[in-house]
Amino acid sequence: MKRIIIFASGSGTNAENIIKYFQERKNAEVTHVFSNNLRAKVLKRAHDLKVKALHFDKESFYTSNDVLNILKDAQPDVIVLAGFLWIFPKKIIDIFPNKVINIHPALLPKYGGKGMYGNHVHEAVVRNKEKETGITIHYVNEHYDEGAIIFQAKTPVEHHYSADDVARAIHELEYKHFPIVIEELLFSEEDK
Repeated sequence: MKRIIIFASGSGTNAENIIKYFQERKNAEVTHVFSNNLRAKVLKRAHDLKVKALHFDKESFYTSNDVLNILKDAQPDVIVLAGFLWIFPKKIIDIFPNKVINIHPALLPKYGGKGMYGNHVHEAVVRNKEKETGITIHYVNEHYDEGAIIFQAKTPVEHHYSADDVARAIHELEYKHFPIVIEELLFSEEDK
């Protein structure tokens, strides 16, 4: 059984979708959900789905090895960032090389970097009159949104779209593709 750990900072709809996807399979499971936000809805979603939900602070993430030690004990096959807003520490990336992935709500390298998340991205897409946008699933390195791209999916942006319209289109792509890409990553290793 492959082990997945999710990091999220907000409502956790992507995390919930991933948990439910793998609960219907027998080959992998989400074992933990971590959040840096004590009031994040993702913690309740995980708890309701019988997944361990853990909150941590900056000290235990960046300074001490508290989070790193829990991750080592849990031995994840993949660490998934699903709406996680902090930069991931190099010490964790080094221990889990090519096992930390993120989803970004734009077609990187466009609209990436610090401060470019959620509605900030969608508003920029609309403001710049983009004809298309999409999602990017990529490996995580020590810089925001600069890791190697694993997968992208596109959606058109109609001239009358608001940022909310773009957000809805992006969420559809995320829910459809993110669990499948995670599953492909987990099981492509065995083919090598």
